[in-house]
Amino acid sequence: MDANMIEKRKKTRRIYVGDVTIGGESPVVVQSMTNTDTRDVPSTVKQIESLENIGCEIIRVAVPDKEAAKALAKIKSKVKIPIIADIHFDHRLAVEALDAGADALRINPGNIGGKKAIEEVVNSAQKHNASIRIGVNSGSIHKETLLKYGHPSPEAMVESALKYINLFETLGFEQIKISLKSSNVIDTITANELFSREVDYPLHLGVTESGTLISGTVKSSIGIGYLLSKGIGDTFRVSLTRDPVDEVKVAYEILRALDIRHRGPEIISCPTCGRTEIDLFSLVERVEKALSGIAASPKVAIMGCVVNGPGEAKEADIGIAGGRGQGILFRKGKIVAKVPEADLADVLIDEVRKMVER
Repeated sequence: MDANMIEKRKKTRRIYVGDVTIGGESPVVVQSMTNTDTRDVPSTVKQIESLENIGCEIIRVAVPDKEAAKALAKIKSKVKIPIIADIHFDHRLAVEALDAGADALRINPGNIGGKKAIEEVVNSAQKHNASIRIGVNSGSIHKETLLKYGHPSPEAMVESALKYINLFETLGFEQIKISLKSSNVIDTITANELFSREVDYPLHLGVTESGTLISGTVKSSIGIGYLLSKGIGDTFRVSLTRDPVDEVKVAYEILRALDIRHRGPEIISCPTCGRTEIDLFSLVERVEKALSGIAASPKVAIMGCVVNGPGEAKEADIGIAGGRGQGILFRKGKIVAKVPEADLADVLIDEVRKMVER
């Protein structure tokens, strides 16, 4: 996609999740969600740290009961990135989570209780200077609105979100961001486009329940990527039935593909064909894994034959073109050395690390 086709991002209201700024002039923020038992503090902390190491900027954790709410205090004391408490059905858990140190809440006003319950949550959020994400999924639309439309259409999702916003504004609370998600990509896109025209609150993007690594990556890349290309969206999560580390990796690849943000090495590798004369699959996997913790974003080419290999490798910051049991190492377009196939991974990894450390 031509960079000129990326529309200027809509300027939304500025809110805060801990020390992370959302909206305004701030960058699009990447977040994920733990899939550990929140009550298991060591496991949850370990997963949050692994997510933080690869660039996750906000983390959401499930709070299904009082024990999980109390565990947040211990978790908060051991991690750096802001924590959003995910609350359903019991507004008292939201209050307890904020008392335990949660930086923000994610609630669905439709299942958290009536107006009085929401008012208690809002008062607690104001007390703790916390923000709230109002989540509207296709499966959790305001009851009256769902009856009006007959099914969870994008229009129903938008109308439901606007009703909730009006309620929060009536209560004097505007530190909110909104998410409108569906497992249907087109509905997700339509709902967010319609909503973005109506208000200037920051939007959290995502295709909910998008699926496994392949299907979820495709759906999320199309849905989230399209909206970001139109200048819509302030935070997002790629939802995968997978280790959440993969969610963050895919998220940054979406941002990279749109030239919005760059984090981590960009690996360019050929799909292989009958001309490939080295074990490129193993080589790419090993290099990618070894470089996954690097924040710098050099372009690294790993090519398997002499057709496009040398040209692509030369265009990269560093790269190799392999064939017949060996490879040529390039740095900034110049040949550095010939390397035996058995040493290609180690040499390339070492060269990339040297480059980013300079």
